[in-house]
Amino acid sequence: MSIPNHILDQLNSQADLVGIIGKHTTLKRAGKEFKGNCPFHGEKTPSFYVNPQKNVYNCFGCGVGGNAISFLRDYENQTFMEAVTELSRQTGIEIPKEDNRNLRYKRTPKKSAPPPPQPPVAQPKAPSTTSSSSNSNGSSITFQTNNGPNNNNNLSNSSSNSPNSAPVSDDSTGYFDEASYYNSAPPADWNSGFYPEDIAHFDPDMGSAPDYHSGAPYSQPQDSQQDSQEGDLYDLLMSISEFYQYNLRNNSRAMAYFKERGLTDSIIDEFKLGYAPSGWQHLEQAFPRDIEGLKALGLVRNSEKGRGYDLLRDRVIFPIRDNQGRVIAFAGRALDNEVNPKYINSSDSPIFHKQHVLYGYYESRQHRANDWLVVEGYMDVIALYQAGIYGAVASMGTAINESQISRLLQLNPTLTLCFDGDSAGQKAAWRTLEVALPVLSDDKELRFLTLPGGHDPDTYIALQGVEAMREQIKNAMPLSQYIFAYLSERYDLSLAEGKAKLMSQVRQLTNNLPKGSSFKYLLNNDIYQKLGGRKGQKNSAHDVLLDFDSDMTVSRMLELCLLFSPNLMQEDPIARIWQESGVADIELYPPRPKQKNKNSTDADKASAKAPVKPTAKVSDSAIKSPAKGAIQPPPLPSWQDFDSPSLVQLTETINALAPHLPKDTNAAAHFILANLPANQQHTLAKRWFPFWSNLNKRGIIDVDELFDDLLVQLMLQALSKQMSQFKNIIITSYLNRQRQTLLNWSKQQQAEQSSKMA
Repeated sequence: MSIPNHILDQLNSQADLVGIIGKHTTLKRAGKEFKGNCPFHGEKTPSFYVNPQKNVYNCFGCGVGGNAISFLRDYENQTFMEAVTELSRQTGIEIPKEDNRNLRYKRTPKKSAPPPPQPPVAQPKAPSTTSSSSNSNGSSITFQTNNGPNNNNNLSNSSSNSPNSAPVSDDSTGYFDEASYYNSAPPADWNSGFYPEDIAHFDPDMGSAPDYHSGAPYSQPQDSQQDSQEGDLYDLLMSISEFYQYNLRNNSRAMAYFKERGLTDSIIDEFKLGYAPSGWQHLEQAFPRDIEGLKALGLVRNSEKGRGYDLLRDRVIFPIRDNQGRVIAFAGRALDNEVNPKYINSSDSPIFHKQHVLYGYYESRQHRANDWLVVEGYMDVIALYQAGIYGAVASMGTAINESQISRLLQLNPTLTLCFDGDSAGQKAAWRTLEVALPVLSDDKELRFLTLPGGHDPDTYIALQGVEAMREQIKNAMPLSQYIFAYLSERYDLSLAEGKAKLMSQVRQLTNNLPKGSSFKYLLNNDIYQKLGGRKGQKNSAHDVLLDFDSDMTVSRMLELCLLFSPNLMQEDPIARIWQESGVADIELYPPRPKQKNKNSTDADKASAKAPVKPTAKVSDSAIKSPAKGAIQPPPLPSWQDFDSPSLVQLTETINALAPHLPKDTNAAAHFILANLPANQQHTLAKRWFPFWSNLNKRGIIDVDELFDDLLVQLMLQALSKQMSQFKNIIITSYLNRQRQTLLNWSKQQQAEQSSKMA
C-alpha cells in the first residue's frame, strides 16, 4: 500500500518526537532543542539532539538522524506500515485505506475554438438595427444585431447576487463548518453571473486574469501551454490564494478593512491576505477547468438544484498554511459585522484536517518563536505578529486538542492561553484546561490571560501599545489561581456545601493529571488553603518557617505562630491536646484483663474467690486512695515544663491582653510585642515581618495545624525528660504509655490530613 506523501509529511510534522525518543533515553532542554545520550550507540557525553520545531533528530557521535517514522523503524524495529499506523494513532491523522491519489483531480479539457460563423442571411428589407456590407458578388448583405434577453446578463440582476439575499445562520459563535454549510446556499432565483467590478479584466474562457504585479498573464495551476488532464490540489490552492490576493488589491472596500485594523502592506503580503468577490460563481469563472478540484476542497458546493456556488463570497480571506508553509485551506471574514456567521472556514479536505492545524504556527516557526500563546482569532495572531510578539496561534474555530497542546509544550514548557473575558471565551479557556491536564507533567506550566476592559490582543495593542501587552503576558495567571477564580464564581463559598462541591470538582480535575504527578497533591492543597481549611495550610506554613536561619527552635516557631493567631490561647491548647489524644485518661496501673481457664475446677473457682493475703506490693485500693507512702503519678507537662521562659512570657501576655487585641493580624502582633520585655521584643520583631509577609504571599489564613504539630513535639520532649528523671519502673512505664499514646494520635491526625488531600 502506498501512503501519499502529504500524509507522511503530516504524520512526521505532528508527531511528538521528543516524547517518542524520551521513552528510550533522557532528554533535557538545551536552548530550543533537547539533548541526551544517543540511544543508538553507547556514549557518556551527550551528543544526540532532537529539534522539536523541525521534528528531526541527529547524533553528532554516530551520525544517525531522521524523523519520527525513521526512529520507529530503525530503533524500535517496526515496519514502515507499523510506524505509520502508530503515528496515525498518536496524532489522529487518518491513513487512506487505498491509494486513490487524493491530491490529484481530473481537469476539464480546454474548450475548443468556436465554430466558424454561418453564412449570413439576406433580408429584403433591412431594419434600422442592421448594418450592411457587400459580398464578393457585390450583393447587399445584412446582419442582425444580437439584442436578445441574455445579452449583458452578467450585469443585470445585481440585487440577486448580493450576499445578503442568501439565508444566513444565526449561529452566535461566529464560526462555520461543513455541518451547516446549507445555510450559505443561494436562493432559488440566484444569478450565476459575476461582477466585473470584482474581477477586473477577467477572462472566463481561459480562466485567467492579468498579473497584479507586472501585467503578465495570471496563470492556471498547471502550465497553460500544456493541455494537462490532471491537476494538483496544492497547486490549485496556491493559485486560488494568488487570485484572492489579486482581488484584494483591486477592491478598495476590502483593503480598507485591513487598513482600519492597522495592518501594514508587508504584513498583508506575508500572511497572503485576500478578498473573495461577491459573485456566486467567481471561482468557477476563474478556474473553469478545475471544478472537480474546487469541489474536492469544499470551496464550491452544489445547491439543491445541483448548481455550483462558491462557499466564500464578499469576505476578506485568511489563507491557512501547514507546517511546511503550503496553503491548505481558507478562512473568510464578513466585511459587515451584522452578517452571520462572521467567519467561515474551509471544510476538511484530503489535505486539510482542522483538528491538526494551528493558524500562525508556520509564521511563528519562521521567526524562531520561543514563547507560545493561544488566542481566539486570526486577527489576534496577525496583530501580535506585527507587533513583534511571535508564537501566537489560533485553532480553526474549534477547541484546541491534546496533541496540539502537547506539541506547544514541547517547544516551551510554559504555555499561555489568552481568551476573551465573556462567557464564551471563559468556557473555551476551561475546555482547554480540561484537555491540557493529561499532558501537564510537573515540568510543564499552563497560564491564563484575560485582558482588561474586554479587549482582545488586537484591540489592546492598538490602544495600550506593545510593551503593555508584553507585561500582560508576563503576569498571566497561573493554573492554580485560575481554577479557584473560575470555580469560586460558580459556587457559594459562604456555605459549607459550596466549598464541598468546589473541592469535589477540583479533585475530579486533578485525577486527569499524569500518573505520579506531584502537582495533584499541591493543587488540591492550594485550593483547600484558599477555602480556609486548617489541615491544608500546615505544610506551607512550615515551609515559611524553614526559610529562617538554623537557630529557629521549636519554641521560637511556636511564638511566631502565636503572634499570627493569638486566639489559639482562648482554650488552653495543651489541655485540649491531652484530652483529644486520650493521654489524660491513662491510669498509673492499666486494668488487668480477666482470664478464663476452661479446665478450671470448682475448687479452683472457689479458691479464686477466697481472700488474698496482703503482700508487700502496693494494692489497687492504695492507688485509688493514696495513702502515706503510695506511688503518685507525675502531673502532665505544662508551659513551664518546656524549658522556654520566653514562650511562657508570651502566653501569659496574650492571655492578659486578649480582650483588647485588634482584629487586624499585624496590628495585634505589634500590640503584643509592645508589651513584652525589651530583649524578647527585639528577638521576635526581627522575625515577625518576614514570617507574616510570606504567609500572606502564600495565601495562608491560619497556622492552627502547624501550631498543634509543634506543640506536640514539645509535649513529647517533656514526657521523655520526665522518663529520664524517674527510676521507678511503674512511673517509667506509665510515662511511656502516655508518650506512645500521644505519638500515635499525632500520626493519626497526619494520616487523616493526607487522605483529605489525596
